[in-house]
Amino acid sequence: MLQEMLPGIKQFDLTGKVAIVTGGSKGLGFAMAAGLASAGANVVLVNRNKAEGERAAAEIAEAFGTQVISYAADITSEEQVQAMAAFAVERLGKIDILINSAGINIRGAIDELSFEEFTRVNNLNVNGTWLASRAVVPFMKQQKSGKIINLGSTLGLVGLANRTPYAASKGAVVQMTRALALELAPFNINVNAICPGPFLTEMNIPIAETDEAAKVLNLTALKRWAQLREIQGAAIFLSSDACTYMVGSILTVDGGWTAA
Repeated sequence: MLQEMLPGIKQFDLTGKVAIVTGGSKGLGFAMAAGLASAGANVVLVNRNKAEGERAAAEIAEAFGTQVISYAADITSEEQVQAMAAFAVERLGKIDILINSAGINIRGAIDELSFEEFTRVNNLNVNGTWLASRAVVPFMKQQKSGKIINLGSTLGLVGLANRTPYAASKGAVVQMTRALALELAPFNINVNAICPGPFLTEMNIPIAETDEAAKVLNLTALKRWAQLREIQGAAIFLSSDACTYMVGSILTVDGGWTAA
């Protein structure tokens, strides 16, 4: 019995693994990329701002000593996303992990938002996740293994006023995760999602001191903003050999928001 469990001693070790993290130069993407690097992974950070990406990659590489490479791409562009996957394989030899973290949020009442704003949020959050996943799947199928981790949100599971673009997009990401998980399970590719609650990222700083933010924090059991490091454990876990029996799971890191 014990012999069967011994291989699990290093289940969380990502040494030699290659990860792509979209939206990896800041916020939750940066935190998760740093977390994977701390566990030994080599990482490709993907974002649109080349200089910002290079600074982030250098910071993570210096801290953890793994290969961290910046790649500038718009993940809503089919051609650029295909080139992103090819670049990762060319530079680092394979793709073991994809974290679809790039996303935006535009808040407002439905009659005050434009259709262009609604479309912009869904184009990045939904279409970008789908395109990036599609780009890495052929490589993962060829090697008969892989981990795809999508960033949903608590607002993909529960509602909140004045968030129709973001809630719609994250609800779609949750369902995309489930459908893709069933599709790719026969190829030994695990697809799961993380649904974060209120993290104090750049996206949320503009509302951090508002009454609205206080109401949101009060919906959580912990009554506080999450720290960026608190997303790292979930990302490492879902990227590792510790989650090989998890398929289509939605892992909430929300301070207890959805427990009520």
